[in-house]
Amino acid sequence: MAGPTTAERGDRQQKSSGPPLVRRFRPRRLRTIIIFAIALVLLGAGSVWVLYGSQWLRVERVSISGTRVLTPAQVREAADVPVGEPLISVDLEAIEARLRQKLPRIDTIDVTRSWPHGIGLKVVERTPVLIVRKGEKFIEVDDEGVRFATVSEAPKGVPALELAISSSGSATASLRRFGEDRLVREAVRVAGALPAAVAREAGAVKVRSYDDISLELSGGRTVDWGSGEKGATKARTLSALMKAAPDAQHFDVSVPTAPASSGS
Repeated sequence: MAGPTTAERGDRQQKSSGPPLVRRFRPRRLRTIIIFAIALVLLGAGSVWVLYGSQWLRVERVSISGTRVLTPAQVREAADVPVGEPLISVDLEAIEARLRQKLPRIDTIDVTRSWPHGIGLKVVERTPVLIVRKGEKFIEVDDEGVRFATVSEAPKGVPALELAISSSGSATASLRRFGEDRLVREAVRVAGALPAAVAREAGAVKVRSYDDISLELSGGRTVDWGSGEKGATKARTLSALMKAAPDAQHFDVSVPTAPASSGS
């Protein structure tokens, strides 16, 4: 009988050499996977320790910016940042909530982590556009109608709100229809729309009814503004009117398409 052909001998050699290669490859691959997994675990544990357990990334300072009336000390005290705690675990939303609750003068607050050791507090304070007299003190009101602070001295360049609602039928009907809060908001709209030059000279915003709001300026000058509607148009009209008639004592922009001035 003839012996195996060359092709058959080659097939036998390949079959006999296959399993040892597989046996050598599998343990190496398994060892690599195990080493890689251990490295990941160690890396994760080390990262957790660095962030939470070590002294390297803990709060050491609080930086404050943007204050005008408030002092950095007031903001720092109200924020009550947990100095010494891991920076990663500081509750930024809780800090913001404390600041808003304790310091209503703050309009917006940005609380950030400043790695590796700081917390940053960027403050934007409310700006008063009106003040309301209350006894010997003054309540500041911003452009959203928020009454945010009571001060002993009236801030310069901020007009006072005067509710001068008479007992006449139209004024009383306006008060019943809109309510005092709405009338105050209309006064805020007017004050917020005033050109900067006019706002500096405005001593009072007087509200008689929803559509009867006037301004008292320095030098005895007055402005009939009407309602709080079309504020931007009325502001531009008033600026032009005051330039055209600088000696006038009374200005009427209640109908901005038909303004008028009088007196000298």
